[in-house]
Amino acid sequence: MLHLFHLEYILTKLLNAAPDVSDINLTVGHPLQVESGGELIPVYFQPEIRSLTAYQTEALALSLLRGDRHLIGTLLDTGSCDLSFNLENKARFRVNIFTQQGRYSIVMRKLENYIRSIEDLGLPTAFMNMAKEKNGIIMVTGATGTGKTTTLAAILDEVNSSQAVHVVTLEDPVEFIHIPKMSTFNQRELGTDFRNFSEGLRSALRQAPKVILVGEMRDRETVEMALSAAETGHLVFSTLHTVDAGTTVNRIIGLFDHDEEKLVRVRLADTLRWVVSQRLLPKVGGGRVAALEVMGTSLLIKDIITNGEQPDKTFYGAIESMRPLGYQTFDQHILDLFGSKLINEETARTFSSKKTIMARGIDNIKALAGESVYALDSLSLEEDPSEEEQAAAAAQAAAEEAAAQQQPSQQHAQQHSQQPAQHQQQHAAAARR
Repeated sequence: MLHLFHLEYILTKLLNAAPDVSDINLTVGHPLQVESGGELIPVYFQPEIRSLTAYQTEALALSLLRGDRHLIGTLLDTGSCDLSFNLENKARFRVNIFTQQGRYSIVMRKLENYIRSIEDLGLPTAFMNMAKEKNGIIMVTGATGTGKTTTLAAILDEVNSSQAVHVVTLEDPVEFIHIPKMSTFNQRELGTDFRNFSEGLRSALRQAPKVILVGEMRDRETVEMALSAAETGHLVFSTLHTVDAGTTVNRIIGLFDHDEEKLVRVRLADTLRWVVSQRLLPKVGGGRVAALEVMGTSLLIKDIITNGEQPDKTFYGAIESMRPLGYQTFDQHILDLFGSKLINEETARTFSSKKTIMARGIDNIKALAGESVYALDSLSLEEDPSEEEQAAAAAQAAAEEAAAQQQPSQQHAQQHSQQPAQHQQQHAAAARR
């Protein structure tokens, strides 16, 4: 176990090793690494550490755990644990310690020291409407590390700035600290303040909140409690690891038994207000930019949730047709980013949901900009032949023409030579008769 001073020295050096460090990665057999711009960069100390040993990562893990019996027990029982770590006056981290092949690895996600607003993040105006909702469920989904927590913090900050309400958050771990403005915040951490999300949500309903944040809907019981909370007038925010809005709805429904599906569909159609899905795309010139799919509620969306998708009624089609209401598909937003030259064509095609629609959209943008749409660079006109080639071709053509003229005269001479023999044969035949 390292002394706190040594741990802070190591973390400070890692943070200063590259611009815009987002993660610190400590894995046995590799050097200390930081992630910047989506890429891992090795960081070397003096004396040089070419690859971490199992002892070194275990010492770092124990230093981060700080003797917390609950976290140590969770790590030993389940093979991983989550916690937060505060580097005094420098940064806060969300930490995950886990075992792989019997050895410890550590991933530390750097958290912002301040909460960025909806305007700072450049989010669409639909996010302001989300902060104004009075009840229902709002989901923010995406893969790990796509900025779901940052987006939720921005929405809650807008609630904090505009409404005098009680907000209870259930997090694993607590990441952004909300300083009270108009709202009152009680931020609870999994493992320290409650045992699991379903129990924390059940107790939150007795704490008179108007807004509840559930870190993640991991099981059926948590979803059931969230639906009940939304139905009783609470506004519930939560996250899921799903790729788009349609998959989010199907994932929630899939947590229930088949005989419960119809009822769950009706309840979800009545309570679901917004679904936001996020992807982080590499940006031209470095860094990353968020692509967002935004789906709100409407009669058509409710009908699809209640009865399921049909060939002529899909979530994608419904979102695409309702852009004037603030909805947008991933492909629509990615095309906007490409048109603004924030991402390149390869990135747009790679991260699109429907390749055909994306290809057509890219061609339209390029045509409007006066760029070539079709890839004809590899084609070339046949080169003109040289004078020598022309002369050789003319000589060959003349020879072929002369040969063609001689052929009929040769055939005529052959016919004349055959005629006397034919007359002799006819006279001989007449004499015999």
